Amino acid sequence: MMNQMKKNSNIQCTVSQCKYNMETEDYCSLDCIKVGTHEANPTVPECTECDSFVKRSCSNCE
Repeated sequence: MMNQMKKNSNIQCTVSQCKYNMETEDYCSLDCIKVGTHEANPTVPECTECDSFVKRSCSNCE
């Protein structure tokens, strides 16, 4: 049986390619996320990333 995802109203997310995104709403289904960076000294939001991201799998993907 497939696990039922539940919206976490505390974590907004617009990355529909992530398997934890609710798809129908811009929210994450995880209880918490890990935020990371690829920079030694991040100075702007673009330097940070969601380390909890997992690519959504689908049967219709290329």
